[in-house]
Amino acid sequence: MNLGTLIVGPREHVVAVAELDDTAAAELGPLLRDTARVVETLCRPEQTYVCTWSHGRDARKHLHIAVQPVTAEVRARYGGLRSEQLQARMLADGDEPDITEVEQFCERARELFRAITDSSAEDRI
Repeated sequence: MNLGTLIVGPREHVVAVAELDDTAAAELGPLLRDTARVVETLCRPEQTYVCTWSHGRDARKHLHIAVQPVTAEVRARYGGLRSEQLQARMLADGDEPDITEVEQFCERARELFRAITDSSAEDRI
């Protein structure tokens, strides 16, 4: 996937959203919102995709939720494709972002997640 894509996954082995227990389900909404905020703040995409993936070779494997920034530049690089066609082409092409850029993005994302967490904690006090 492109630079800025973050993956959210449950700690316990779960293969579908329908299998989440009440605690995990209650945590998922705010976590996805915060993840999308991080992606949107750092990448400024025209669109942020949030989609579930659980495919193994022959059966569901483990739940992953991709939070992916999609910019005009990304769409242009892949011939204007959108949605699942864009993601399929990206995966098939095997293009990977530069590791240094990934590390830099991850550090900025960690800082922003910390700021969001700290802000949420202050709101609860």
